[in-house]
Amino acid sequence: MARYFDVHPENPQPRVISAVADGIRSGALAAYPTDSCYALGCRLGNRDGIDRIRSIRNLDDRHHFTLVCQNFAQLGQFVQVDNAVFRAVKAATPGSYTFILPATKEVPRQLLHPKKRTVGVRIPDHVVTQALLAELGEPLVSSTLLLPDEAEPMTQGWEIKERLDHVVDIVVDSGDCGTEPTTVVDFSGGEAEVLRRGAGDLARFE
Repeated sequence: MARYFDVHPENPQPRVISAVADGIRSGALAAYPTDSCYALGCRLGNRDGIDRIRSIRNLDDRHHFTLVCQNFAQLGQFVQVDNAVFRAVKAATPGSYTFILPATKEVPRQLLHPKKRTVGVRIPDHVVTQALLAELGEPLVSSTLLLPDEAEPMTQGWEIKERLDHVVDIVVDSGDCGTEPTTVVDFSGGEAEVLRRGAGDLARFE
């Protein structure tokens, strides 16, 4: 059964955030809210957690996982960013965007696109997620919590707890979450290519 954590959306309780982070460090797979919609997340290097995300979402090996980072300093450890791309990404973060970029050697091979050697990265604008990332001190390997054959992600923590009780270990609930996933922008070729229109404003990339 999944552990259920009720977190205040504006003032996350340090004790609760610490307990969630401890669970993730110990190998837990968590369902947690972001500034776009709920996501599944685990610790970097948690092969079992990554395999479980693939299984829950029925993903193939071409799926871009996302490293959800606390800040730019952390993001820069895992992707290669030239000056022009840096300015464009910096201007749009934190926010509801995922950027596809060439990965550094810090990224486990299991997370890379098999041909492009790229990975997704993002910095969320969400109080609870930021508190969790600060406590963890490392990114969360994440994917949108969108189940196969369903048009929209689930928005309520209690519903996720009910439906995914035996396949996730932790559910973090900080109130209603959105249904629109991030806007995905691929910068791996140097120019912005919008792969998915989502919650982030596209005007700056078109």
